[in-house]
Amino acid sequence: MGACATRSPILGPVVVLAAWTMVMWVWLYATRLPAIRRAALRLELTAPRGEQMASLPARVRWKADNYNHLMEQPTVFYAVAVALALLERGTGWPLGLAWAFVGLRVLHSLVQATWNKLEVRFCVFALSSLTLVAMIGFALAASVLA
Repeated sequence: MGACATRSPILGPVVVLAAWTMVMWVWLYATRLPAIRRAALRLELTAPRGEQMASLPARVRWKADNYNHLMEQPTVFYAVAVALALLERGTGWPLGLAWAFVGLRVLHSLVQATWNKLEVRFCVFALSSLTLVAMIGFALAASVLA
């Protein structure tokens, strides 16, 4: 590592969530490809986006829906966690919040991909959102308000 480079513990949750996203990607295709074969779907490039996948069973689509969700709010998490690392605020409460966010996103994935009970999924999502808001607050305090 260079003289200016530091290792921040908050990068651990960043890498774990990125790895979890790839786990969901594998699970998505491990269920989608056999379902496409069973349904004898002929994929048409001119079909409207999502139309053909909508004909697959819900339990198959849930994995893809969750993978897409991992491309949404977690992108804010990645940016804030990296900002906290660069601001040298990647320990203590921000680190605990980052691990909580990752744990809640993994739980959200498992709920959505297996059971998909909306009320439970929403509660987990809301909790993860609150942890992200708190992380943003720490980043604001360290960067803008400092």
